[in-house]
Amino acid sequence: MTTQLTPTPVASPLVSPRSGVAAAAGRWVGALAGAIAIFSVLLLAKGADPLATLGDMVVSMTTGASLEQIVIKAAPFVLAAMAVVLPARAGLANVGGEGQVIIGAVAGAGVGLVVSGPAALPLMLVAGALGGALWAGLAVALRVTVGVNEAVTTLLLNYVALDVMLYLIYEPWKDANGSGQPATPPLAIEQRLPLLGGTAVHAGIILALLAAAAVWLTLRHTAFGFRLAVTGGNPEAARRAGLPVARLLLTAMLLGGALAGLAGVIHLAGIEFKLRPGLTTNIGYIAFLAAWLARHNPLPAVAAAFMLAAITVGGDSLQLDSGLPAATVNVLMALILLAVLGWTAKRSPS
Repeated sequence: MTTQLTPTPVASPLVSPRSGVAAAAGRWVGALAGAIAIFSVLLLAKGADPLATLGDMVVSMTTGASLEQIVIKAAPFVLAAMAVVLPARAGLANVGGEGQVIIGAVAGAGVGLVVSGPAALPLMLVAGALGGALWAGLAVALRVTVGVNEAVTTLLLNYVALDVMLYLIYEPWKDANGSGQPATPPLAIEQRLPLLGGTAVHAGIILALLAAAAVWLTLRHTAFGFRLAVTGGNPEAARRAGLPVARLLLTAMLLGGALAGLAGVIHLAGIEFKLRPGLTTNIGYIAFLAAWLARHNPLPAVAAAFMLAAITVGGDSLQLDSGLPAATVNVLMALILLAVLGWTAKRSPS
């Protein structure tokens, strides 16, 4: 009896995890260097000295007051970035973070107008989360019922949310005892977030980091996160496997909207203290960039949110020290986004 031997396949050489991390880090460094190089050319075209301008930005970011401002700005960025990351796992594009942040702030301010005392702040936080969730729910309801793309509806709802806020601060909620500018009455002391350790940093950063950790744990270690990933990867296969796709989409977007609404409340109760035009300073849009920079991974999105917050704070020097337009910092953010997305993608072997 002849025994037929099967040749043992030769194992292909493996790439060590350390070399993979080094390669990824190299791509990131190269992407950021490329973005800064292009930005430097634009600065030269505007008649500014790139070395001096970028040096002023770095110096302005590293003072004690600036570091506090970076943390303050990062708090709503982190929450609003999670509002993009969570639905993205289910294959949804939540471009409506800005509107959800606004509605969250509006809902929180509305509660603040009628509730006082120790219960006011917790109720404001709950109202803001519910407001953001309901605003996001409008878009996902259209997606699951009539098939309207949520990227379009969430984007358009941003402008509706702004109009809602402007109507309220110009008409029924306008501060009758104010200076005549459109704004609500300021929040009472007990309606504001407490400060941390004698600094200007408010407790909203703790809520933001806890929320980011909860999103990471949910997506990585729960059955719900696994179902979202399956749905986002192939909705039809998920449906045939018996997963409740419509309910998963609805839940993911509602949770995302709640996080964005919470971002609006902590921005209101932590730094603004009243509704006014320009309240959010593009929180939702910047957070959208942070989520995309991190390719919708929760923990990297936190780092990206802090980086963009630092650029936002440092960008003040572009106007004050270099006399450049306010939009210059947005150009830098866009260049970083394009460079990172374009140059850090894993290359398939040829």
